[in-house]
Amino acid sequence: MTPPVPATGSRPPAAGERRAWGWLAHLRAGGTTPWDGWAGEADASATHGRLLPGAQQLELLRRVNAAGRPSAGLVGRVLAASAPGRGRPDLELAGAVEPGRFGPRPVDPAALPADELVRVATSVLADELVAADLPPVPPGATRPWRRRFRLVGDPWLADAARRQAREQGREPGGRGSVVLVLADDLATMLGHAWCHRVTGEGAPSWSDWLADAVRRDRVPPRVDVLQALRRWESRVGRDRVRLVLDPAALPRLTGTRGPLSGPPVLPADGAELARRTAPVLGLLVPPERRTRVLREVLVPRLAAAGGPPLVVPAEHDRWVRTHAVRLRDAARSAGYPVVGDPDGLLPGHPDGVPEPSEEGVLALAVRLLLAADAGAGAGTDAGTGTEDDRGSEDR
Repeated sequence: MTPPVPATGSRPPAAGERRAWGWLAHLRAGGTTPWDGWAGEADASATHGRLLPGAQQLELLRRVNAAGRPSAGLVGRVLAASAPGRGRPDLELAGAVEPGRFGPRPVDPAALPADELVRVATSVLADELVAADLPPVPPGATRPWRRRFRLVGDPWLADAARRQAREQGREPGGRGSVVLVLADDLATMLGHAWCHRVTGEGAPSWSDWLADAVRRDRVPPRVDVLQALRRWESRVGRDRVRLVLDPAALPRLTGTRGPLSGPPVLPADGAELARRTAPVLGLLVPPERRTRVLREVLVPRLAAAGGPPLVVPAEHDRWVRTHAVRLRDAARSAGYPVVGDPDGLLPGHPDGVPEPSEEGVLALAVRLLLAADAGAGAGTDAGTGTEDDRGSEDR
């Protein structure tokens, strides 16, 4: 960070420092002029007494201003945010510091990769998520005459079905339950497994995680439905196990009063934003609460934002199809009861993208910050206040 402007009687601030403080005032007032297009300066006699925020924070604020009308509170949080990441310091503005100073090489904010700005955005987003209220846990009903069932298999499908069943007064579990192993086509289930890890204990990037499964030449355990069928068969017997590939059959199988709408569809950029936010949340709350915040607060916002989901890259199509055929044929030959068409395990050709976009992740993070800001009833004063009242809540 650039040193504070010195008090009267000390070395007068250089032109670059005055320009930087002037740009900060411009951004705090809602401005969107890029650093390389900014020529204004702060009053040389002013004593600010604070450190200038890093280049990442300043450029992120410029992007936020360009996308909406942040409140003074959000402006202050962006400017005060840290950039998470071990050994990756905040960066200084090129032209705002004296040549030869010790530290990272100053940068032009416009040249920063989106990844650097996402780092700061996840810090602000994590703080906002921690403060959000968790939705109440729906009470399940326990009635002696109810239909007993368990929902397992694809964890993304099973979690959503359990929650919706509870909302309709049907609590899964209990003695004598029929075990419903939920499944979809293997390519979709791979995306589900990654999203479940991302919003749980964390995961590597989509491409790295998938490449590891291909290298090991095995279906990830979370979506190995054949393994789930065998495990539950050994516990409860084959006559109480079903492979379910038809979601429309779930109300009949669970005794719910209405349809179960299925799991949220995460856009590719949203899933990556969740992955990047999870470690920051992990520093603020215990693991169990982190998972609830991610799945019950962040995931609905990401799903509502829309956008194409992740799909398996074409380079892995043959591998996925080979394993899907093995799963289908093994389930058939073993004689497990199947609800739906066993060919439903075979991958189709869904619309989507093979990987997230860093710029897309950044744009989504900015939209979420602005939406949360407006939802808190604090977005009406953005861009309209004076430089002083915008700055009064900075740090």
